[in-house]
Parts: sequence; C-alpha cells; structure tokens
Amino acid sequence: MSEIKAAGGNPDVVKPLAGFKILDISNFLAAPMCSMFLADFGADVLKVERPEHGDEVRHWGENRDGVGLYYKVLNRGKRSITLDLRTPFGAETVKRLVRDADVIVENYRTGTLEKWGLGYDVLSAINPRLVMVRVTGWGQTGPHSPRPGFGTLAEAYAGFVAINGEPDRPPLLPGFGLADSTTGLMAAFLTVTALHEAKRSGRGQVIDLAIYETLLTLLGPQVVNYDQLGLVQQRSGSRLPFTAPRNTYRTKDGHYVAIAGSAQSTFVRICAALGLPALVEDPRFATNRARLVNAAVLDEHLQAAIERFDRDDLLSTFIEIGATAAPVNTVADIVDDPHVQARENIVSLDDPELGGRLRMQNVVGKFSRTPGEIAAPGPRLGEHNRAVLVGQLGYTEAELAEAGIALDGPAPAAEAVQ
Repeated sequence: MSEIKAAGGNPDVVKPLAGFKILDISNFLAAPMCSMFLADFGADVLKVERPEHGDEVRHWGENRDGVGLYYKVLNRGKRSITLDLRTPFGAETVKRLVRDADVIVENYRTGTLEKWGLGYDVLSAINPRLVMVRVTGWGQTGPHSPRPGFGTLAEAYAGFVAINGEPDRPPLLPGFGLADSTTGLMAAFLTVTALHEAKRSGRGQVIDLAIYETLLTLLGPQVVNYDQLGLVQQRSGSRLPFTAPRNTYRTKDGHYVAIAGSAQSTFVRICAALGLPALVEDPRFATNRARLVNAAVLDEHLQAAIERFDRDDLLSTFIEIGATAAPVNTVADIVDDPHVQARENIVSLDDPELGGRLRMQNVVGKFSRTPGEIAAPGPRLGEHNRAVLVGQLGYTEAELAEAGIALDGPAPAAEAVQ
C-alpha cells in the first residue's frame, strides 16, 4: 500500500474562512456536514452536543472501541462542548455564545428553538449580524413544515428514488446519505453567500433549507421535460434518458467498467477501442437520439465486445485510443489508487481518542494560495468544555457542576465501555 500524506500545511497561510465563528448546535448528518465544509477552510466551528449522549452520529454505523467513526469525519476540525439546550443554563449559554458568532447552524424540528427561547428574533436581537442556518426535512414554511424529516424521506419525496433502479424492479434508495450530503454542501454554499451579504449590509438573516430541495434541483431536466412535453422519467438502470451509451459492463475477469458516450466523438472512439467500427455507420446508432431509441440493442453489442477483455487490458486500450471508461471501484480500490493518492484525496490524521492514525476523505477542491486543511478528526464529547465554558465564558466549576456539565467532558468512549 502506497503512503498517504498526512495533513499539515503552511501555518503562515491564512485560510479563506479564518476569523469566522460558527456555532453548530445541530445533530446527525446534513447540518454538521455544512459546518464541516466551513471548518475545512478555516472557520472556527464550536459544536454543541447533549451531555453524556452527544450527537446521534456518535452512535451510528461502525465504531472502534466504542468510538463512532463517521462522527470523526463529519465533525473534523471542530471543538466540542456539552449543553442541554432545553434547560435555562443551556439556553443562556447559547445566547452568550452568539454575541460574537457569525453563524449558528441548527436542524431541530420547526418551532423547537422558539419553544426553548432561542428563535432568530431572540438571537438576532443579541447579534444583528448573526446568520442562522436552519436545515429541516421540510423547511420552515408549507403544510409539511411541522413534520419530522430525514434524508431517506427526502430522497423519495424529491423524486430521486422513483427513477433509481431497474425498470422491472422496485425503486431503490441510495446506498449512502445522498439527500443529507447534498444538503450539507448546499448549506455551506448558502452560508458563505449570506456571510458575504452580511459584510456588505451589516445585517444577518435566516437561511431556510429543506433537505429535499437541493436534490430536487440536482435531478436534471425532469421538471422542464414534464412541463413542456409531459414526460415522466422512469427507472432505466444505469442508462440516462438524454445520452447513450451510458451503462456498466462486465469484463472477462468478472470486474465492471462504466462507459459513457456523451459526445459523438467519444462514441466513435469507444467503437474503435472495441473493434466495432460498423456501429458508427449503423442508422440505429449514428446519432445520439437514434442511440437513445435503440439503447438496449446497443448495450448488447457493447457488452458482447467488452466481455472479451480483462478489465485492465480494456482500460489500457481505451486510454490509448482516448475513449471514455472508468473502473467501477470499491473503497479498497480507491484508497490504493495512484491518482487518488497523487491528488491527496485521502488524508491520514492523528487521533488521540483512537490512539493512532485515521484516514478519511480530504478537503474537496484545491486552492492555489489558501488551501483548506483538516485540523483534526472529530473531537471527544465535551473535550473543550473547560476552555470554552470556563476560559471563554467565565462560568465557575460549581456552576457547571450544578448544570450537570462535566468539566472535561464524559470519559472517553474506550474507557466507558470497559
């Protein structure tokens, strides 16, 4: 296995979002991913978690020695304190923290913060420049707004699930948190947009983002096609309704490759690589629109040709001719891939809680002067209670004890499970 570079940049480089303070009181996936992207580019993100239990993501999926692994990714570069926002102490502490915060990120059900006395009217009176990012299943308005909502529901509601899968099989949910992840990315973009406007106007505002909305926008031409032509896109496996060929194909040695001929020139090169020049002149496949009508027959020709090759030989031939194909990688393939390593898409970090190194996806995008960087994996629960609650806000140890807040957070998970 090739060496994967560790994080560690030039300390003299000022990150693009350095100086911005983000108060993250959210849980789960979408909203924490928003603040993760901001932390990657230098924002100071303070995460508020429930005492003892913490963010639900600490208990999702795989763990090692009781430490939730996905939490380490979603909350990288952040600090953690513990507060019960339902209590007067918790609500008062949030009010103190927003005095010099630029952004507060939350994802509680609509009306919950108002019930706790932490609505935007209250917080903006304390800090008029405050941007509040509100991520909910259905948004702050509309008939569904009071309902609980998660990414799975959004994937179905936005129209993704209806088009995902084979025509003769039930619709398929995605194999990862697609709606949540795209929402986190959109929320980060909207946050930076609102911060830019606040710099100009001196006033903050509320960002109201429903989890289904980003995915609805990303689903391509469905709405305009329905509006203008009455078309309702159906499930078609790996094919697309606007370009052909586009599918996965099995090679002689049992691997799969993905092939796409989005332009006529790429289709010509695909046929050349596979020794099928006659397909280019065949009226059924001569243009993209003709290929769409005859996509099933075209796939039969391509599959018959591809299964004569082992995967690596096929890819070498495609590269030599300039045709378009890629291996269908597993995560094991990705981690060992020389291109991924050259681009430093995977990073290795020290993690004291796990007692060793931890690899995860690196910051997305490369800046030529002020690159982002992962400061550290997600922190221990309440790791920064002392520094923030005592050192910054001036609470006494007695006040924290009365509020049920452990000064240095609960015992590390590895110790707690012994």
